[in-house]
Amino acid sequence: MKGSVAVVGGGVIGLSVARRAALDGWAVHVHRSDEYGSSWVAGGMLAPHSEGWPGEDRLLRLGLASLRMWNEGAYLEGLPDTVVTARESLVVAVDRADAADLKTVGEWLAAQGQPVTVTTAARDIEPLLAQSIRHGFRAETELAVDNRALINALVAHCERLGVTWAPAVGSLAETSADTVVIANGIDAPSLWPGLPIRPVKGEVLRLRWRRGCMPVPQRVIRARVHGRQVYLVPRHDGVVVGATQYEHGRDTAPAVTGVRELLDDACAVVPALGEYEFAECAAGLRPMTADGVPLVGRLDERTLVAGGHGRNGFLLAPWTAEAILGELNGAPLPEADLVGVR
Repeated sequence: MKGSVAVVGGGVIGLSVARRAALDGWAVHVHRSDEYGSSWVAGGMLAPHSEGWPGEDRLLRLGLASLRMWNEGAYLEGLPDTVVTARESLVVAVDRADAADLKTVGEWLAAQGQPVTVTTAARDIEPLLAQSIRHGFRAETELAVDNRALINALVAHCERLGVTWAPAVGSLAETSADTVVIANGIDAPSLWPGLPIRPVKGEVLRLRWRRGCMPVPQRVIRARVHGRQVYLVPRHDGVVVGATQYEHGRDTAPAVTGVRELLDDACAVVPALGEYEFAECAAGLRPMTADGVPLVGRLDERTLVAGGHGRNGFLLAPWTAEAILGELNGAPLPEADLVGVR
């Protein structure tokens, strides 16, 4: 063994870091609670193109680097093939103002040479779309994963690699490992005061397919609906609909307004979803930084941080795991200048 590593946090980031360190020969234990936090609520989109917006160039570059790792397949080794639920995204607009916003994003991506394909016949690509929807673009390299299946698969793989579990900690002094990685989402500032990470609430719905309904879409559908964003992410038994985004402290109770808007917008994009079963409503707290770029790097000789991933935790999991491994081995990734502790 190279040494011991304690990972604080059992969500997708903490588990990805723990698994990568164990694969590299480190003795790893993970401090976690009984809850997975925002990782259990997430939609599981791996979508740097369709999530992008002009001005977020650093986050786009980081997301593209991590998406390449997903598509190259190394991160998925040892995990079931079924964790991937879609292999393309279609981004569409409902009205003229939404189409103008979408055009702005498409031109920004095209100017950087990104592989997106603009269309004015979106229903030819996805026939389930509402009849009035025509404008959009395809992001053919984007993916989506079943967030809960992935979390369970990471836990199982960690156990096969000898990773051990320990209770959550209230201070870094409670672990004796050589190195500690802070990866506990919105609670990271409690272990290292001053980390600029805050909770941002988001509601997510799950709609289950029923016999006689139209089939589940085969790709991720993202849409702008009268200025609001909504996404529809395929699952083997239905669709995940998300997500609202607003600051409300640590409140995780789904609000009527947010749920109503998600349902209205989802059905405005794909009317057939109105016949699906309303299976679940939940809210999670995304760990956000001021500019949306995560904090991944070294805090001191013993302590590393992997936090503040916001809405991109699943997308950035492979990159974050490699970046932390580079820090552990004294060989930081070349892309490290994109992030780091600020």
